Amino acid sequence: MKSIIVIGAQWGDEGKGKIVDIYSEFADMVVRSTGGNNAGHTLVVKGEKFVFHLIPSGILHPGKKCVIANGVVVDPKVLLAEIDRLKERGYLKDDGQLKVGLLANIIMPYHIVLDRVREEKLGDKKIGTTARGIGPCYEDKIARTGIRACDLVHPDSLAEKLRANLDLKNFLLRNYYRADEIPFQATLDEYLGYGKRLKPYLIDTSSFLNEEINRGAKVLFEGAQGTLLDIDHGTYPFVTSSNTTAGGACTGSGVSPTKISGVVGVSKAYATRVGGGPFPTELFDEEGQRIRDRGHEYGSTTGRPRRCGWFDAPVVRYAHRLNGLSGIALTKLDVLTGLPRIRVCVAYEIGGVRRDEVPLSLPEFEEAKPLYEQVEGWKNDISSAKEFGDLPKAALKYIRLIEEMTGVEISLVSVGPDRNQTIVRKNPFRS
Repeated sequence: MKSIIVIGAQWGDEGKGKIVDIYSEFADMVVRSTGGNNAGHTLVVKGEKFVFHLIPSGILHPGKKCVIANGVVVDPKVLLAEIDRLKERGYLKDDGQLKVGLLANIIMPYHIVLDRVREEKLGDKKIGTTARGIGPCYEDKIARTGIRACDLVHPDSLAEKLRANLDLKNFLLRNYYRADEIPFQATLDEYLGYGKRLKPYLIDTSSFLNEEINRGAKVLFEGAQGTLLDIDHGTYPFVTSSNTTAGGACTGSGVSPTKISGVVGVSKAYATRVGGGPFPTELFDEEGQRIRDRGHEYGSTTGRPRRCGWFDAPVVRYAHRLNGLSGIALTKLDVLTGLPRIRVCVAYEIGGVRRDEVPLSLPEFEEAKPLYEQVEGWKNDISSAKEFGDLPKAALKYIRLIEEMTGVEISLVSVGPDRNQTIVRKNPFRS
C-alpha cells in the first residue's frame, strides 16, 4: 500500500502542479481533497503550458484516475470549462477518468459577489482573497446551509435550498452592500443545467478511494495552497478557508491517516506569497524584482504579482512539524542562478530575542526580523542538470544548508518549468 500526500510547505504557489504531474507517473490515481479554484497549478509538458484550477494535473497521464473529493468547493462553471478545454486539447477522452464527490459543496453566484463586495468594504484591511467565492462557500458549509453536488441533480432539493439561501444573501447584498441581487429562477435553471452535465462524474468518492486503496492502488493526494495558509495553523486571518495541511487531505477525501505512507512538502528555493499578511524575508529591492521576473511570479489564477523573498527555514520547519514531512520537493532553483549571494533565514529576532520557531501571534510575526545565513551564488546554467552531481558546488552547498536548517531531506529539485527539467533524488512511492 502506498498513498502519498503532496502539500505546500510555504504560502502556496510553490509549484505543486509540476510535482504532482511528475509523481503521477508512479501513481494509479490523483486526488484533490481541499480548496477550490482560488488555487492554480501551472505546468509545462513538452513546451505546452497547462493551468489547472480544480482537476488534478495527473489528468494529463493516460489511464490515471483523477478525483475531486468532498472537501473541495466546486464552481461548476469553472470545472466544466476545464473539462471542455482538456477535451479540445485531446485529453480526458474517457469520462470515467474523472470522479467528483457527491458531497462537495458548490460555489454559487452569491458566494462570488459576497467575496468581492466584502473585500471592497474592508478597503485597506482587506484579506487579499481571489474573489472566487471560496470563503463564503466554506462559511455556508460550516453553517450547514451549503448546496452540494448531489443537490444539482435533484431539482426540488436545489430549489428549496437556493430559495432559502437567497432570502438571506439578497437581503445582505441589497441592504448592507448596496449590490445587485441574485435572481432565483435564472440561477436555478443555470445550475440544474450544470448538474445534467456533471452527473456522469458524480460518485461517492470516499468509498471509491478506499476500495481502490484496499486493492493495492497507489494514490497521490494533491494539496492546495500552502501550510501557512491553513485555517487553523496559518497566519490568521490572512489564510484560506480550509485545512491545507496533510490532515486536511485525509478529512477532505474520506481516507484515514493510517492509509498514508508519506508526505512530500513542496517549497520554492526562495519564498513568495500573495495578498496580505506577515512575510519576514520579503524583498523590496532590485533582487526581489529580479526573482519575480525570472520566476514569472504572477498568479496563475489572478495574475497578481507575488511578493518575493529569501527562503524562510522556520516556516518550512513549521510545515515539517505540522505535516510530518518525509521529503522536500525544491522548485525553481534555476531562478536563483546569477545572484552573487543567496540568503537563508534561519531564525527571527522579535523584541530583541532570537526565536527559532514561527510565532503564533500575528503581531509578533509582523514584528519578526529575519536572521540570515549566506552562501555564494552560482553563474552556470543548471536548467539541463539531470543528476545532483551535475549541479554547481555552490548550488549543492545551498541545498545542504536548507536540509540542515529544516531537518528534511530534499528528495527532488526542479531546475526549470518543463516536466523533464527535474532531478528526482527519491521516488516516494518506492522508498
